[in-house]
Amino acid sequence: MIWFSWPETLLMLMGAIVLDFLVGDPRPIPHPVILIGKWIGFWESKLLPGPAKRANGVLLMLIVTASSFALTWAAVAAAWRIHPWLGYATNTWLISTTVAIKGLKDAAMLVYRALSRGDLTEARKYTGYIVGRDTDGLDASELSRAAVETVAENTVDAVVSPLFFALLGGAPLAMFYRAANTLDSMVGYRNEKYLRFGWASARLDDALNWIPARLTGWMLVAVSLFYPPASASRSRRAVRDFARLHPSPNSGIPESAVAGGLGIQLGGVNRYGGIPSERARLGWANRPIEREDIRHAVRLLYGVSYLIMGGLSCAALALCW
Repeated sequence: MIWFSWPETLLMLMGAIVLDFLVGDPRPIPHPVILIGKWIGFWESKLLPGPAKRANGVLLMLIVTASSFALTWAAVAAAWRIHPWLGYATNTWLISTTVAIKGLKDAAMLVYRALSRGDLTEARKYTGYIVGRDTDGLDASELSRAAVETVAENTVDAVVSPLFFALLGGAPLAMFYRAANTLDSMVGYRNEKYLRFGWASARLDDALNWIPARLTGWMLVAVSLFYPPASASRSRRAVRDFARLHPSPNSGIPESAVAGGLGIQLGGVNRYGGIPSERARLGWANRPIEREDIRHAVRLLYGVSYLIMGGLSCAALALCW
């Protein structure tokens, strides 16, 4: 494997963030995460029907994560052998495909714009694209809650975690993380079908996100210092008081930070296939959730991204001094 120097790595991470800011995920270009999803679907169809659910789930996890790492490693190494600059470009582009700042913002703002028009039918449709819960019958406040929760939670999955692993191991390790995260989103459910089969994928995703989730919590608190609608002290207290109530060891941290910062309460009753599910209530209901909270959550997401860019820039300058 080509080992990039620290200054090179930092510059490529900044380039990946800028690339995502500018172009996101162009539809004409085959996206690696979509290919990973198809790869998961192929192996799931082979392994899920087997009797050894947990063992087959472990095998699925190993096949998908190892192949994602290996193919990305091979792509970067092959590009480097052709020319070092092609190696830099390939590594930067592949890292950018594991990040989804613009995509997350665009998806949330579709809900925001539909709510701004008073079009609940469209808002429910767009919310259904980004959450697993039932959206039929949700009012504007509940649709806004769903979008805010998605932006908050995915500030870890779509921004901090992939960049954290890219910093440690370039595009191959970032793609390893993205494969694990995609596995969790496809088979990591706690239902009859996937409880045993998806156990390994869910636990791996929890382990990989453990450090990034806590970094994200602190960054959201820091960003709240400079974003007047939010309160940094309230954000910090919400993480302390509510994060542990969430069933996920990680998701409660960014959701609590956003809820506390904005002075709203996230969580409550969701419906999945018509069955109600009570989720931990995070933050204080100082006021009702409204559509503007979607925009606030997106700005906190971008604030975290700018904070990361600033940190990377300072580190690169220090190393090059």
